[in-house]
Amino acid sequence: MDINTALQALRDPFGVPFFPWMFQGLMVLTFTLHILVVNLAVGGIAVAMYCHFKGGEYRKRLSFALAKASTINLSVAIVLGVAPLLFVQVIYDPFWYVSNSLSAWWAMGFLLTITIAFLAAYVFYLKRHKNPDAWGGFAVLSLVAVVFAGLIISALSVQGLVPGEWLKWYSGHGGEINTAGRSLYHFELGRFLHFMVPALINIGIFMMLYAWYFRPRTDFDGEYLDWVGRTGARVAKLAVMVEIVIGFWWLLALPGELHFMGNVYMWAGAGLGLLLLFGLMQAEKAPERYALPLAGLSFVATLVMVVAREVLRMSYLGAYKYSIYDYPVNIDWGSTALFFVTFVMGLVVIAWPLTVAFKLGRGTLKEV
Repeated sequence: MDINTALQALRDPFGVPFFPWMFQGLMVLTFTLHILVVNLAVGGIAVAMYCHFKGGEYRKRLSFALAKASTINLSVAIVLGVAPLLFVQVIYDPFWYVSNSLSAWWAMGFLLTITIAFLAAYVFYLKRHKNPDAWGGFAVLSLVAVVFAGLIISALSVQGLVPGEWLKWYSGHGGEINTAGRSLYHFELGRFLHFMVPALINIGIFMMLYAWYFRPRTDFDGEYLDWVGRTGARVAKLAVMVEIVIGFWWLLALPGELHFMGNVYMWAGAGLGLLLLFGLMQAEKAPERYALPLAGLSFVATLVMVVAREVLRMSYLGAYKYSIYDYPVNIDWGSTALFFVTFVMGLVVIAWPLTVAFKLGRGTLKEV
């Protein structure tokens, strides 16, 4: 049996309830939202930890703020992570299933690791109210745990892209079938860093938004907000420079037969990255003025890079003559309509409390 035949056999025999392009589009959109919030969680914990150990009035204050925000961002990241994972399991089920089976202990360990990261972040935030100079070790634990969880997911994703290696991994112990699930078989450092370094880009922009958001509050020190905004712009600028280098390093390490150097989405993402760098260089002088435009630009750049990532995945799997567009389709209009109706209703229902929370935190609730 060749690889393509095996992949077809591993597909859900009932097919998908709607056209695959819809699941692919939703997967790209939800993963973009997920990875942005992951960036905020990882970057927030990292900067909060640094400020805690570095000390100083402004740094301590920022550390408290980011520690609190990171617990929320980590919660949202976990919830948002469910959506793209479900869409992956719908249209890329053979690859995700086999990869998780090969490394089952690591897949389960991911759940434990992310739980530790979440609990440690909460301890770091809550316990320091009584003793502001203590509990920094929990920030270190949380950061290490969340980065390690990202490493596991990155490895599981990459393993699914090389079905030509699966048989070797399954029979890697003297020809005996290996079902222990204790090993990670494939990992790309460049790819992993390409998703991790933007944590500092987006937390830097978040700090600029922080300064912009709290500016109307009379109980906030203006000089403190100036410092937060400028520091955020500087952190994001340096991180973009590093990200550009890492991005091209990962690109050059990709298999040449994929011809990804000529991919329009890759170059569009690179162009947006350079535009973001230029904007951050300008933002160091007036961070609050550029906060909202740069946040929007960061979202667009991330979305384009996620599209490029999806195109790259299709190129990898195209080598095995696999296409999601060949997936059997058995349209179920009822479940599809129910999905979209509940999705729109959910947005409408959540819009009001979010508006109230936004204005309440800014001290402008009377304008609601």
